Amino acid sequence: MKYETQRIAYNYFVVATLFFGLQVLFGLITGAKYVWDYDPLINVLPFNTARAIHLNLLLIWLIMAFMGGTYYIVPEEAQAEIYSPKLASFQLILFTLIGLAAVVGFILGWSWGMPFLEQPTILKIGIVIVAIVFLFNVFMTMMKTKKWTIIQGMLLGGLVTLGGLFLAGVFFIKNISTQYYFWAWVVHLWAEASWALISSALMAFILIKITGVERTNVEKWLYIEIGLVLFTGIIATGHHYYWIGVPTYWLWFGPISSSLAPLPIILMVMDTLRAVKERKIEIENKPALYWIVGSAVMHFFGAGIWGFAHSWPQINKWTHGTQFTASHAHFAFFGAYVMLSLAIVYFAVPQIKGLKFVSGKLSFKAFWIMNFFFVLMVLSFTIAGVVQVYFQRLMGIDYLTTQGFMRLWFTVLWISACGFMVGVLLYIMDVFSLRESKNA
Repeated sequence: MKYETQRIAYNYFVVATLFFGLQVLFGLITGAKYVWDYDPLINVLPFNTARAIHLNLLLIWLIMAFMGGTYYIVPEEAQAEIYSPKLASFQLILFTLIGLAAVVGFILGWSWGMPFLEQPTILKIGIVIVAIVFLFNVFMTMMKTKKWTIIQGMLLGGLVTLGGLFLAGVFFIKNISTQYYFWAWVVHLWAEASWALISSALMAFILIKITGVERTNVEKWLYIEIGLVLFTGIIATGHHYYWIGVPTYWLWFGPISSSLAPLPIILMVMDTLRAVKERKIEIENKPALYWIVGSAVMHFFGAGIWGFAHSWPQINKWTHGTQFTASHAHFAFFGAYVMLSLAIVYFAVPQIKGLKFVSGKLSFKAFWIMNFFFVLMVLSFTIAGVVQVYFQRLMGIDYLTTQGFMRLWFTVLWISACGFMVGVLLYIMDVFSLRESKNA
C-alpha cells in the first residue's frame, strides 16, 4: 500500500462482506419456501419480499465492493491521495443506511414494485447523492494524475455510466411497456456495460499487481472489452426488449451479441497466466489469483455459455421467466462480479494490513466449498427449469402442479445453498483474520 488514504477501502470491504453474508441468508430463506409447504414466515416475510431483499442486497454489496476497490486502486493509478477521505466516509455511511432502510422497508411493505429497482423514490434519490459524491471524489483524485492510463479511463467511464443509467430507473412511468423499456437500461446495461467496464479495469489492475506481468500485455484486452461493450453490450439489451412488444429482430440481435462479452476477460486471464508460466513468476497472493481465474472461468460459462443457450430465440420463447432464467442469472452474476469482488478483497486487504505472503488454508477452503456448492446450485436451477418448461410450457400443466414435479431439484438446490453458506462463513472468518504466512 503506497498511499495512506487507500485504507478507506477497508471499511467498504467490511460492510460489503457483512451485506454479502446477509444476502446469502435471505437467499436460503427464499429457497426454503420452494421446499416446504408450511412457511412460518409467510405473514412477515413472504416470497416476494424475501426475494426482493436477496436481490437488492446483492446489488448493494457488489457496488460497495466496487467502490472500495476503486478507492484502493485510484490512488496508485493517479499517484495521489484520495481527494477527500471525509466525503468517502460520508458516502459509506449514507449508502449503508440506505441499504438497511431498503431491507427494513421491504419487510414493512415499503416498495416501488419494479424487480431490482424496488427501492422507494426517496431512497433512490439518496443513492443518486451517493453516486454524485463518489464520482466527484474519484474524478477530483484522478485530476491530480500526471499520466492517464487505460485503467483509469475505463474505470471512470464505467462509474459515470453506472450513475447515469440509474437515473432511468428513478422516475415512475404510467405505461408499463415504456417503464420496462427503460428498466432494461438499468438492469441489463449495468451488467453488460457499466459493470463490465468497471470489473475489467479492476481485474486488469489486480492481474498486473499480483503477477508482475507488463502492463501492456494486460491492457490490450481492455481496448477489446471497450469495443464489445460499445457494440455488443448495448445491442444485447434486445433480448429484454422483445418481451415488451418491440420488433422481433431484437430477439435475434440480443443473444448473439450478449454471448461475446466474456471473451476478452477469459483471454486476458489466459494470456497473463501464459506469461506467468513462461517467466516462472512466483505468485505471493495465491488466494486473489484463484478468485480472479475462477471469476474468468465462471464468467465464461455463466454469461457466455449459459447465456447464449438460454437466450437463443428458439429456446428463449420457452425458457423465458422460468428457473432456467434463474440458473443463468445466478451463474453469470457469481462469475462476473461476485468472484471478482472477492478477489478484490483478497488482493487489497492484505496490502492494507501490511502482509506480504497470505496464508491461504482457510482461503482455499472457502474458495473450493463455495464454488463446488454453487455449481450444484446452478445445475439444480437448470434441471428444475427443464422440468418446468416441459410440464408447464409444453404440456400445459398449471403452475402449482408443476412446482410439485420440481420439488426434488429445489431440495437439492437448498441443500447446496446451505453448503455454499458454509463457504461464505469461512470466507468472512478469513477476511477478518487475514494473517501473514509463516513462509514470509
